[in-house]
Amino acid sequence: MQPFGRTYNCPVEFLCILVFLHLVQLLLTVLFDLMMTFEQFTQSLSLDTLPAELPVLLQALWYDGKGDWEAAHNIAQSREGTRGYDRLHAYLHRVEGDEWNAGYWYRRAGAKVFRGSLKEEWTELVHELLAGKEL
Repeated sequence: MQPFGRTYNCPVEFLCILVFLHLVQLLLTVLFDLMMTFEQFTQSLSLDTLPAELPVLLQALWYDGKGDWEAAHNIAQSREGTRGYDRLHAYLHRVEGDEWNAGYWYRRAGAKVFRGSLKEEWTELVHELLAGKEL
């Protein structure tokens, strides 16, 4: 047998490769189905309850998007000294209108001070987190 341009010693070896490829395809399908789009995230803001299995930094941005600054801030404070949480903390102090404190948290996060609008920053943070990037 020479599928995929390779000689296989026995049909079982070829069958194992096919099963493996099928499992990889299933895993990718499941992971794709679990990923939330930006549109789905923003639509979830109309819900009364937090979407299940939302990563914690996205939970904070969900609360902020719902106008619950306090809940978002509590999450940001829960792991001070962690870059992503400090970056979120900076954004939240901009929301609060405390530019000096926001600058402190941007520095702690090793991030540049965001110069766009709050909506633009919120959108950028959500997009980065949905893409699996670290803040």
